[in-house]
Amino acid sequence: MSNLGTFWGIGVGPGPAGYLPLAAVAALQAADIIFAPKATTADSSIAVHCLAGIAIEPSRIREIAFTMDPDRSVLSEHYAALAETIALELQAGHSVAYLTIGDSLTYSTYGYILSALQDILPTAPLHTFPGITSYAATAAALNWPLGEGKERVLILPCPEQADALRADIASHDIVILMKIGKRLPWVLALLHELGISQYCAFAHRIGLADEILSNDLDTLNTTAATGYLATLLIRKTPKGKR
Repeated sequence: MSNLGTFWGIGVGPGPAGYLPLAAVAALQAADIIFAPKATTADSSIAVHCLAGIAIEPSRIREIAFTMDPDRSVLSEHYAALAETIALELQAGHSVAYLTIGDSLTYSTYGYILSALQDILPTAPLHTFPGITSYAATAAALNWPLGEGKERVLILPCPEQADALRADIASHDIVILMKIGKRLPWVLALLHELGISQYCAFAHRIGLADEILSNDLDTLNTTAATGYLATLLIRKTPKGKR
């Protein structure tokens, strides 16, 4: 097993190209193969878009269709198959980088790939590089502080019911909402009902040509803003002066 290649997990983006650590750039330039996930409905990989400006031979990049099926058994099979593909390259002595959007281990599919790969090759040398979370990129783009002093901050996937989100907002100063999808209309309606929409911020497809950045949620076009790669920053009360 001493001739196994090295596996690198690398968070890229979200947002303008170049949002990744210098150490991760060095790993990308050294990798024999770079796996870049691509949604089955997309024409190209957003992860590859995030590498713009970095000198990488296109021949080393392999875009892989990634399923978003809600069936956990289907996803498990998908992760296992991808891990097998990566394992074969590592066993051939190739170094492999795997790209994931945002931070590598914050609500990321990379964690599943990593677990499946470790089941197959528990002794494979590997290193995970942290990336920039979607909420950090959103906050930076809108100059929106994520937490000050002793403010309580909650990070969670969007609940299925408004009452659950209402309770989360009531018990925290700031709520970072991810994986919103088609729930966006009722989420915005709840924020308006609570009278706090003017304290919140939203980003959709940040860094891409069709990005939406907004700190005026009352005028947000929900049709254009609904879908993958959306993040909502919720503040319960106005930001106090320091």
